[in-house]
Amino acid sequence: MRMPSRRSIDTAGPVVPTLRFERALWRRGLDRVAGVDEVGVAPASGPVLAAAVIVAPGSRRIQGVRDSKTLSAQQRERLYPAILRRAVAVGVGAASVAEIDRLNIYNATHLAMWRAIRRLGGHQHVLVDGLPVREFEAQVGPYDAIVDGDALCYSIACASIVAKVVRDRLMRRLALRYPGYGWERNAGYATREHREAMLTLGITPFHRRSFVTTQRITVGEQQDLGLEDLPALLAEG
Repeated sequence: MRMPSRRSIDTAGPVVPTLRFERALWRRGLDRVAGVDEVGVAPASGPVLAAAVIVAPGSRRIQGVRDSKTLSAQQRERLYPAILRRAVAVGVGAASVAEIDRLNIYNATHLAMWRAIRRLGGHQHVLVDGLPVREFEAQVGPYDAIVDGDALCYSIACASIVAKVVRDRLMRRLALRYPGYGWERNAGYATREHREAMLTLGITPFHRRSFVTTQRITVGEQQDLGLEDLPALLAEG
């Protein structure tokens, strides 16, 4: 396994991901290289979800694909079907709220990744966003961890878009079952609207009870969660 790439990202504008990581593996005869990314690590509600995408060797990039966080919802929805059409294989996996609470968010996220990879129908190498994952190679085989991979690596960027679109759609469906929390807008993140709804409407089965925000409300600490809580909220992710 290689060390993660630490190429700096230009904050002046969005970085366009390239196929250089995939090409290096294609030249070695590996034609089923999967880019993997996850979404939904930090929200107070909903599952964590991962996607894995294999692009065809020698394929050209779809214009507009980049880190899903830099795209609008409309842009992601437009790119999503194009990615599905052009990909050799796409897998999506999730870990439930119960699994998040039982395993912790770190382990649940990697479980979602493993499930997504397993649904590809076979792969030879994995490119995953972020730092090396403990015991990941034993589960998925050879892989490279790429820091800022969703911005730098094309197949990971594709996976980030697929994962984000699928999870946002899921949260919109859950919002119909549990109205008032604003999940159709906040995707389960602990916005002020969401926190106030948790206080007034209570906790649903889709709230992560192991998370600080939920625990505070569950034990009756009805305090305003402002910027002073940001370090704790970020630590949950």
